[in-house]
Amino acid sequence: MAGKIKVITAKRAGFCFGVKRAVDMAFDAAKKSERVFTLGPIIHNPQVIERLKAEGVRPVESIDSPKIKTLIVRTHGVPKEISDNLGKKKYQVIDTTCPFVKKAQNYARLLNEEGYQVVIIGDREHPEVKGLMSYAGPNVVVVNKDDTMPRLKVRVGVVVQTTQPVGTLRKFVDEAIDRVKELKVFNTICNSTALRLKETREMAREVDAMIVVGGKNSANTTQLANYCISMSVPTYHIETASEIKDKWFAHVKKVGITAGASTPDWIIDEVADRIRHLGGT
Repeated sequence: MAGKIKVITAKRAGFCFGVKRAVDMAFDAAKKSERVFTLGPIIHNPQVIERLKAEGVRPVESIDSPKIKTLIVRTHGVPKEISDNLGKKKYQVIDTTCPFVKKAQNYARLLNEEGYQVVIIGDREHPEVKGLMSYAGPNVVVVNKDDTMPRLKVRVGVVVQTTQPVGTLRKFVDEAIDRVKELKVFNTICNSTALRLKETREMAREVDAMIVVGGKNSANTTQLANYCISMSVPTYHIETASEIKDKWFAHVKKVGITAGASTPDWIIDEVADRIRHLGGT
């Protein structure tokens, strides 16, 4: 490795408010109750899921499992029918749905009730979007960033997956405005997502390489990595410090570290320490 490397960590790297709240609630539940489960993984970070398992909190796929004494609803929320059924259960339910996701669900329901065709901008397979669809009514349309413009009705209402980049929303609005008579838009993108992208963009301009830390199954972490790649900066998406390779830094003088909203501080710190051990400052 050539010379010393300056290591810069993004101030907004790691847990957002909603994820920190959810993880804290899960660890707190583990101390107070037995047979605690999360409906699916509480967040998209394998290392946090393993730590919760060590405390006795495990994912489960069905709300009807006889093992459940306490069930935690994950940050992404759940479809309306599941939420309604949970209200009938005799076990304790702890809802850690991100407040921003709840707001998006409420807007989707409101638009549907007001007679709009609801368009959700996001990834159809993401659990947050699946939940939003259940509130949006039978005419709901999901549009991802690379999709062609679908056939739209006269009155269209828009909500957005909370971790989408604002550019995707702008692109849809620009194209839809000429196709519909009435367009009502709720910008439900979490401000933490927008600020993290902005900070990452500014950092990527100043460094020779970017390390993006977070779950490979995390949408917002992958988005950060793709964003850095689009800026022609050598970019490495890793989950833990063990994935770091010396050769990445052969001609690097300054490296930036950013992380997705579901990445805990201890993993980010381990990554920074590993690079410093290799010769970083």
